[in-house]
Amino acid sequence: MINIKYPQFEESAFNCPFCGAYAKQHWYITAKASRNINGIHLSGTIENNYISECSHCGEQSFWKENKMIYPYSGTAPLPNPDLPVNIKEDYNEARNIIELSPRGAVALLRLAIQKLCIHLGEPGKNINTDIGNLVTKGLPVKMQKALDTVRVVGNNAVHPGVIDLKDNIEIARKLFAFVNIISDVMITQPNEIDKFYEETVPENLKQAINKRDGK
Repeated sequence: MINIKYPQFEESAFNCPFCGAYAKQHWYITAKASRNINGIHLSGTIENNYISECSHCGEQSFWKENKMIYPYSGTAPLPNPDLPVNIKEDYNEARNIIELSPRGAVALLRLAIQKLCIHLGEPGKNINTDIGNLVTKGLPVKMQKALDTVRVVGNNAVHPGVIDLKDNIEIARKLFAFVNIISDVMITQPNEIDKFYEETVPENLKQAINKRDGK
């Protein structure tokens, strides 16, 4: 997985929640201002309100009491474009609440993983069994172990969609990556291989390959 330095209050550099680049951040205190015919009049600062501006894209994030309040998504990665629409909706909803409710984001992401298993042909009744079956279809064994560490599979797994008081923003960040990894291995990569095969292999060779494989 790509290393990401998540936004932290008054850090000099981190991955921008807008452009994703690791970039220097310029910090500012917010001020009270009024506008009249003579221009803008400053009348003091607003306590515990700050702005960090990305030196790469120029976008500004807003912080209150040492916590980012905008954008809501923090640096949660964008969903894999190949995710089915209904799963992408859960994923994006989780992105929108990660900073406000990490536990809610984790619950949505566990649900997204369950839906992803169903999309990939599994029953969806037991996520532990579903992930095990996906391993036999090509998902790395280490992914099953990784999901076990965040209580998605295993004996102590939390039921998909259920909020666990132990969940936190670090678990949410891991689950965003896991959803994208699973969809990349099981959806995107096979699609790319099929596309390469269809566009590259001549028809006469396709017939010979099919004959060899008994198709």
